[in-house]
Amino acid sequence: MNAPVTLQRLGADAARFVAKEKKLYIDGTWVPAMEGGTIDVIDPATGKAFDRVPEGKAADIDRAVAAARKAFDDGPWANMTPADRGKLVWKLGDLVERHADELAELEALDNGKPVTDARNGDVAFSYELLRYMAGWSTKICGQTIPLSAGAPFHAYTLREPVGVCGQIVPWNFSFMMAVWKVAPALAAGCTIVLKPAEQTPLTALRLAELVEEAGFPAGVFNVVTGYGETAGAALAAHPDVDKVAFTGSTEVGKKILDAAKGNLKKVSLELGGKSPMIVFADADPAVAIPAIAYGIFYNMGQTCTAGTRLYVHKDIADTILTGLKAFAESMSIGVGLDPKTQIGPLVSQEQFDRVSAYVKAGLADGAKLYCGGNRAGTEGYFLEPTILTETTSDMSVVKEEIFGPVLVVATFDDDDIDSVVKEANNSIYGLAGSVFTRDVSRAHKVAKKLKAGTVGVNTHHVIDPALPFGGFNQSGWGREQGYEAILLYTEVKSVGIAL
Repeated sequence: MNAPVTLQRLGADAARFVAKEKKLYIDGTWVPAMEGGTIDVIDPATGKAFDRVPEGKAADIDRAVAAARKAFDDGPWANMTPADRGKLVWKLGDLVERHADELAELEALDNGKPVTDARNGDVAFSYELLRYMAGWSTKICGQTIPLSAGAPFHAYTLREPVGVCGQIVPWNFSFMMAVWKVAPALAAGCTIVLKPAEQTPLTALRLAELVEEAGFPAGVFNVVTGYGETAGAALAAHPDVDKVAFTGSTEVGKKILDAAKGNLKKVSLELGGKSPMIVFADADPAVAIPAIAYGIFYNMGQTCTAGTRLYVHKDIADTILTGLKAFAESMSIGVGLDPKTQIGPLVSQEQFDRVSAYVKAGLADGAKLYCGGNRAGTEGYFLEPTILTETTSDMSVVKEEIFGPVLVVATFDDDDIDSVVKEANNSIYGLAGSVFTRDVSRAHKVAKKLKAGTVGVNTHHVIDPALPFGGFNQSGWGREQGYEAILLYTEVKSVGIAL
């Protein structure tokens, strides 16, 4: 297989990993897919294949689930103390930090994202999250409960690991989303079968190597690469999986729910978004402009929390839009592995076509192209940062998740909080939102009224290992991060002892 020129930018460690033959990681061993198929891995910067991974299917999922079940029910992991379990999770965090540059390069190559963002964002957040969750291993506990009816019982609760977890992660933050799910599940004592997105499988396999190096017992962590329609569907429907965790589109999330109903397994979903950003007339442009640009253009807009809808007061609209255009046009577009790149390619031809079609639909519906909208370069899946103005709530670009670097803008002309928030909440989603104002009272009022799982004030993307993350409405079920994530991976048992 001819290597694209972007491979020449890889460091030695990442290059060695790419050169390896890829296999599935099941029960502590590296094995080929049972049917022998493979999936090409495409470099989004060139549109060319540079690697291949096994095409795991239902039979491979069966093997992985059986290994996870055995590890959960019996053996070293089942009998490990919380302290020792936490030490392993912490060690995994140390290994991720030690290999941070390599992991960032693999993510930038596989996904197309800027390597600087991958290193300082995705990977750095991941090793800190592993350490944060490692600390919870020794703090998961039940309660002693005085019974309200005065029955002669000594009553208490136990909080126990939920069991075998199927985890299906997307292509936009493939490594970080895997760690978001793996870290609390391991801290709680669960076992895992991870299915990465077929577009971006490499860092999940590299994570499996680090899990092995850390010393986790066989079967605790398994990785099956494959297509969502086959491997992912088999994992979601598997009768011996106790919980499935999924991050991806709302459409696929509904299919996960349908597949999970067979054994009524627990389900957590982190799904789509169409997040609003509201800018009042008193906002500080020096604060608002870079935050809005970062809110929509970070990771080329391929972010579930992306601030895709901008509502800006007419008195400040010209200033904000002029600044956003200058910011967008100054962003460096290029190969993700170039440290100077700020806008890399979209992840695939399919995604490029989808986003481009939305831009055309918006213009056909009457929106105005303020900047961008064109393909950048002659190869790969590059799209200029794009701003559409004069949009209305009935346009598809306003209602539907585009998942690309496309900002849609509408103005409002009064300071009535209720009217602009009503428009901001006019969505099937509710993942994130933000408000820009110097009025503290107004900021609190808007934050309370927005139907969103996370709200930023004078900023947009708000995440931290300790801060619960998730959505309202069709943006999902459950919360990741913080102690809320531990709750996703545990069951509560009540015990009563007759006195």
